[in-house]
Amino acid sequence: MAYRFDTAGRRFHFADLKELLAKATPERSGDVLAGVAAGDEEERAAAQLALADLPLRTFLSQTVIPYEDDEVTRLIQDTHDAQAFRPVAHMTLGDLRDWLLSDAADAQSLAALAPGLTPEMVAGVAKLCRNQDLVLIARKCSVVTRFRNTIGLAGRLSTRLQPNHPTDDPTGIAASILDGLMYGSGDATIGINPATDSIPAVSNLVMMLDEVIQRYAIPTQSCVLTHITTSIDVINRGAPLDLVFQSIAGTERANRSFGISLSTLAEGYDAAASLSRGTVGDNAMYFETGQGSCLSADAHHGVDQQTLEARAYGVARRFRPLLVNTVVGFIGPEYLYDGRQIIRAGLEDHFCGKLLGVPMGCDICYTNHAQADQNDMDTLLTMLSVAGVTFIMGIPGSDDIMLNYQTTSFHDALYARKVVGLRPAPEFEAWLEEAGIFEPGEPGRLGTALPRAFERALSVVGG
Repeated sequence: MAYRFDTAGRRFHFADLKELLAKATPERSGDVLAGVAAGDEEERAAAQLALADLPLRTFLSQTVIPYEDDEVTRLIQDTHDAQAFRPVAHMTLGDLRDWLLSDAADAQSLAALAPGLTPEMVAGVAKLCRNQDLVLIARKCSVVTRFRNTIGLAGRLSTRLQPNHPTDDPTGIAASILDGLMYGSGDATIGINPATDSIPAVSNLVMMLDEVIQRYAIPTQSCVLTHITTSIDVINRGAPLDLVFQSIAGTERANRSFGISLSTLAEGYDAAASLSRGTVGDNAMYFETGQGSCLSADAHHGVDQQTLEARAYGVARRFRPLLVNTVVGFIGPEYLYDGRQIIRAGLEDHFCGKLLGVPMGCDICYTNHAQADQNDMDTLLTMLSVAGVTFIMGIPGSDDIMLNYQTTSFHDALYARKVVGLRPAPEFEAWLEEAGIFEPGEPGRLGTALPRAFERALSVVGG
């Protein structure tokens, strides 16, 4: 079905829903690279106006990738909750935006609506929003998950402690873990990107992390970010694995380039569930995503990268994850050129994930060849903290020496918690206070005495 919008001087024609969504997207380098972006701001505005008048039911009868060609499309269509959709079924996309901004859209109504929204719907409404709209609406969404602690409660900001090391050296990893814990990081997960993906290497890291968590009774969970099939093998060999990780994307072809399918994810989900290692909940999956991943795999089907990113969240919510992380600026300037585009993408991703009922975090990051710097990341960090982001990264000095990119530090998390008045997960916060790392009753204020026994013991774990 074609769409048209006329202005006083020009007539705009959009061949189908896919083109309409692409042309309505705020400018980003990846869409230009893919040849799907609007030619100018007038065409972009015309597409946004046409999109605003589109009935929401259109997204149930038209797809951006044919149903018969893509298992992600089939998942989205087959799992749509018609009952949850009913309160907004009469609306246009523009009506939905207005309602989302109204006081009638509160945490309870948004949670009830989430199963009735498709990724393409929320991607479309994001294209109609200013940055402040994305912040306001996302802040109202509540998505709470649990494993050994409770993630996503209002007034809380969690962190993934990321102690990567270029050679998986246990002493270097242990030093980073200690550093992060001393600044109150690690309640989302202590998660390592391994330098090697072999089963023995991954198993050693899994056992090391488990020893630290168990020895000090830390109410958190570990994750080694290896391929899901490796995690399954490690589980089958009896390793004490907490969270199963996988990078995912919004098309079947892109996921195939990662070596996975929906059935692979289901196998990983079942393997994690079989261990029953959670103490307060059973959300045991951790997914990472990023705008541009489908395009980089030549698996985008001519769909804009923001819509495809939202479709990845449709995949994620099927498997009830503890954490979903958009690694927003990691792929590079070919997809998000500068700080302005990275900031916009981070706000969009968080907004779309939360509306779909996904526990969204953000790796607020950039590569050294992007037109961005740490000041841009400070802006995005502050806006996402106000918007209620579930978790961010915590890395020594903001510089990941294994992956070679710039992200947020332990100090950045303290900044966000202090400025916005946010606290860690409640179980983790109680542990921090008991250990003397945080002052009791004063969120984010570091204790005056370093727990020396904890420091000495953890150094032994690292060898």
